[in-house]
Amino acid sequence: MVPNCPFIYIIRKDVDVYSQILRKLFNESHGIFVGLQRIEEELTGKSRKAQLVRVSKNYRSVIRACMEEMHQVATGPLLLHLLDWVRLHVCEVDSLSADVLGSENPSKHESFWNLVTVLVLQGRLDEARQMLSKEADTSPTSAGMCRILGDLMRTMPILSPGNTQTLTELELKWQHWHEECERHLQDGTFAASPHLESLCKIMLGDEAALLEQKELLSNWYHFLVTRLLYSHPTVKPIDLHFYAQSSLDLFLGGESSPEPLDNILMAAFEFDIHQVIKECSIALSNWWFVAHLTDLLDHCRLLQSHNLYFGSNMREFLLLEYASGLFAHHSLWQLGVDYFDYCPELGRVSLELHIERIPLNTEQKALKVLRICEQRQMTEQVRSICKILAMKAVRNNRLGSALSWSIRAKDAAFATLVSDRFLRDYCERGCFSDLDLIDNLGPAMMLSDRLTFLGKYREFHRLYEEKRFVDAASLLLSLMTSQIAPRSFWMTLLTDALPLLEQKQVIFSAEQTYELMRCLEDLTSGRPEHGEPDAQQIQDDDIETTKVEMLRLALARNLARAIIREGSLEGS
Repeated sequence: MVPNCPFIYIIRKDVDVYSQILRKLFNESHGIFVGLQRIEEELTGKSRKAQLVRVSKNYRSVIRACMEEMHQVATGPLLLHLLDWVRLHVCEVDSLSADVLGSENPSKHESFWNLVTVLVLQGRLDEARQMLSKEADTSPTSAGMCRILGDLMRTMPILSPGNTQTLTELELKWQHWHEECERHLQDGTFAASPHLESLCKIMLGDEAALLEQKELLSNWYHFLVTRLLYSHPTVKPIDLHFYAQSSLDLFLGGESSPEPLDNILMAAFEFDIHQVIKECSIALSNWWFVAHLTDLLDHCRLLQSHNLYFGSNMREFLLLEYASGLFAHHSLWQLGVDYFDYCPELGRVSLELHIERIPLNTEQKALKVLRICEQRQMTEQVRSICKILAMKAVRNNRLGSALSWSIRAKDAAFATLVSDRFLRDYCERGCFSDLDLIDNLGPAMMLSDRLTFLGKYREFHRLYEEKRFVDAASLLLSLMTSQIAPRSFWMTLLTDALPLLEQKQVIFSAEQTYELMRCLEDLTSGRPEHGEPDAQQIQDDDIETTKVEMLRLALARNLARAIIREGSLEGS
């Protein structure tokens, strides 16, 4: 913090994931990445190379699609690719052209000659000729010069897509054209117009004339491409580094130092893959480019990726960093899951760590995270997420949901806690909530004793409702004698036995009645002594005493009826 500063600055990591344009890039490139991993095993021989080139083109098309929101681009051989690259990065010419052509008299517009110069610098000679024709129409004195320069632009030889001529043929034609341009300049054809003369010098590749246009060129690689276009149109990839270095030195002129992007481009012109990755990792604000580039190069077997000291290779390290950045976003984290999946060394461990940090704001999001964990057999994470959701449900008094999540988490302790809440809720309200869930517990009720009791106690009620009194009585007694019922719930169970004891038909046998009596005596004899009772305590004790007396009376009656009934059956 700055002393005495009234502001708080929030520093956020991986801010690029919040960019709308880059989100499109991340989403579309994710599909290409996953597709490449899936077809890797199928790739062999020539089909492998063709497929990898196609993947590379897909990545390039995604990058261009993002940039085309502002610019227009084209295609072509090496020099044309370089020209397109410059046009993509130096895009002000289109808005400048619109301003000039939209004016009442374009040739008199203050930026007219700047526009023509930039068009020539970018190799857009057809458009430059059209602009010169407007100058010729309004200025008869320069019409002849415009026509001659326009013809030189029209006849300039250059490789184009689909052209079958060899580089040698192009070199000869270009040399002849270059000599013609030089002859016009030497003869003073354009001496009367400094603007046209400057354009002719640019087309001759005159370095001094090019450097005079530094402001319009804006950067050294624009200077490089223009210089190649008009001086070395048949340049080969292997020679690019030499021209790039000299262009950088000429353009900067010792007045400034190279920028990070300059270092990246120089490494690319040298075809030094590792240096490109290193410089990009230092300079770029996110890992998207280096992660996808490294992955593609690794599949092409062009990257001899050495193992890093912590056990991961360069490809995996960069993919891990990129995926970690995606997890900082509220929705892009889902893309990051697939990137972790394709990191064999540390991918799973990283995914487990990151997925635990996802805020489960909604149940829908939680289910999404849960599905991802279950698909990957991430047992601990599944249990943790279910437990978190169960606790949230308990806090919101959604007992059914809480029980469902605790069963899914296989958390016996929490299932016991929720079961106790169900039983307490029953004692207060006299009925169960979420009957569908309790009725369909199935084998899940074996998760904990309390959950088993809850399920069996609900079964007792169902048997009673179906008037299957004998089965209900047997189940009730077994719940008490098996010690599965919590002692605090015994009085409730004994109270539930009252209607069965009062039935006209004898439900409980003499032996069963003795068991109920024993349970009642155990319960009453083991009751703790209270201190000085208050009014509420006295009232509760009176109610409890009344219940006990009613139970003793009902049990005594039932015992007598059961003994008589059993005796008469034996006598018959």
